[in-house]
Amino acid sequence: MIPARTPEFLAGMVRELCLLASETEWVEFKGNNDNPETIGRNISALANGAAINGKASASAIWGIDDETHEIGGTTFSPATARKGNEPLETWLYSQISPHVDFRFNDIEINGRRVVLLEVEPASHQPVAFRGEEFIRVGGSTRRLKDYPEKQRTLWRVFDQITFENRVAVEQVSDEDTLGQLDYPTYFELLERPIPEGHAAILNALQDDRLITRCDAGGWNISNLGAVLFARNLNDFQQIKRKAIRVIQYRGAGRTETIREQEGVFGYAVGFPRAVEYIMALVPTNEVIQRSLRRSVPMYPDIAVRELVANALIHQDFTITGAGPMVEIFDSRIEITNPGSPLVDTDRFVDSPPRSPNETLASMMRRFNFCEERGSGIDKVVELAELYQLPAPLFEAPDGFTRTTLFAQRPLSEMEERDRVRAC
Repeated sequence: MIPARTPEFLAGMVRELCLLASETEWVEFKGNNDNPETIGRNISALANGAAINGKASASAIWGIDDETHEIGGTTFSPATARKGNEPLETWLYSQISPHVDFRFNDIEINGRRVVLLEVEPASHQPVAFRGEEFIRVGGSTRRLKDYPEKQRTLWRVFDQITFENRVAVEQVSDEDTLGQLDYPTYFELLERPIPEGHAAILNALQDDRLITRCDAGGWNISNLGAVLFARNLNDFQQIKRKAIRVIQYRGAGRTETIREQEGVFGYAVGFPRAVEYIMALVPTNEVIQRSLRRSVPMYPDIAVRELVANALIHQDFTITGAGPMVEIFDSRIEITNPGSPLVDTDRFVDSPPRSPNETLASMMRRFNFCEERGSGIDKVVELAELYQLPAPLFEAPDGFTRTTLFAQRPLSEMEERDRVRAC
C-alpha cells in the first residue's frame, strides 16, 4: 500500500531521485507524455523492476529531463486525464493485474509543477498490463518474456519477499531512527560494545536489515527492526496490534478478568519482561525442601519461555487485528498466536522446526531466546512430565495456534482424552 505523504517528503524524494546518474529499472523520468497505454506499460515495468531491486516503491516523474535530470515542469494532469469515457486512474486500475497500488502526486518544486507516480512493487507474481508483463531495460520498457533471465530473477525474488523485509516506516532521520529503536539492547544481546558515533551504529543496524536507506533521504525502518527493537510498537501502524497481550482470569472461564496488560516494546526488548510478568501471575505450589517450605510456580518457567517465544516467532503477521496472547486461568495457561502451524500439531514433538518468519527466528536464536533446533517442544513436554503436570495440548483452531499447559491433576481425575494424550 502506498502511504499518503507530505509535500515536503515528495519534494525531497524527487530531488534525491534526480541525483541518480541515469534512469533505472525502478525510476523513469518523463516530460509531458500522457499516453494511457504507455503509462500502463510503465506501471507494470516499474512494479516488476522495484521487486527485482528490493525497492519499497518505484517512481515515474513527469517534468524532469531524462538526460540532464533538470526540473522543467509538466503540463500532464492525471486528475483530469481520461481514457475514453473513464478517468485515467480508474482505467489503469482495471487494466493492471494482479492489483498493485499506485498513486499520482502533484508537486511544486522551485515554482515548477512536477507529477510523481509511485508504484507498489510486485509481490507474488509479475504485474501485467492488459495481460502482458513488462520490465525496464536500459531506460526502455520491454516485454518481460523477451528477457528470460530477468523473468527467472523476478520469480526467485518472490520466494524471498517476507514480512520482515517490508518497510514499517519511511524517511526517518538519523536521530529519530535511533530514538524509535532500542539500539543499546541490540548490542547488549549480541554482547558487542556500542560503536562510537551515530553513523557506525546505523551501519550496524543496516547490516542486519533492521533499517535500510530511503530513496527520499534518511532511513526506512523494516518490519524486522520495528517488531524486535521498537521502544513503542504504537509508533508503527502496521505492527502495533502484534504486541503480546497477557490476560489473567478468575476461575476457569473468561467472564471475569482480574488484569490485562498489552506490551509496547519490541519482542527482543520486551520478551524477558513479558516472561517475568507471566510467571508472577501463574498459580504457585508449596513444596518442602530441606525442611523449608517455599512456593514454586505451577508451570516450569523454561516451558513458558519456550512457548511464548514460539508464539512470537511462528505467528502469521499477515493476519491483521490479532497478535500473540497469553491467558492465565486458575487451572491452566493458554498461549495463542495468529496463523495455522506449518507442521501438524500431532507432529510437534518429532518434526524439525519450520517458521514462516525465518529471519525473525534466526535473530531470536542469536539472542538466545529460542533454540531453533526443534527441541523446544520436546523440552516443554519433558518438563511437564517432570513437574507431574498433565500433557500439554496443542491445537490449531480456525487459523490460530494454541498451546495449553494444565495445572497438576491426579490421573484419576483426568478425562479420557487427557489420559490418552498423556500416554
